[in-house]
Amino acid sequence: MGKKRTFISFDYDHDLDLKNLLVGQARNTDSPFEITDMSIKETIAKDWKANARRRIKGCDVVIVICGKNTDSATGVSAELKIAQEECVPYFLLYGRANDNCVKPVAATNSDKMYRWTWDNLKLLIGGAR
Repeated sequence: MGKKRTFISFDYDHDLDLKNLLVGQARNTDSPFEITDMSIKETIAKDWKANARRRIKGCDVVIVICGKNTDSATGVSAELKIAQEECVPYFLLYGRANDNCVKPVAATNSDKMYRWTWDNLKLLIGGAR
């Protein structure tokens, strides 16, 4: 089985460092995923949601990196809502081990936030959630 095409949703203003860490993990030789499209800051473009929808639909899974301010990141909630509407599997990743990370507003009550470890990430990408 090939690597899973992955879309990363994250709070651009507060968690860009976490996105960069995840991209780095995707480069590991035993990585089960590849980053084909990434969430980007497109506040000026009026059609950013259409572009995000196209990219999300082209992926196998969406990883939502949760940080301290994710509940106020409207772009993250919009991307998560698109994944839900398009039935693209997703999971929430606890971005900062030593901080109180929060879910995006669009997360459901049943959405669990998972610890970010390499072993956990490989299992989650494989569908163990």
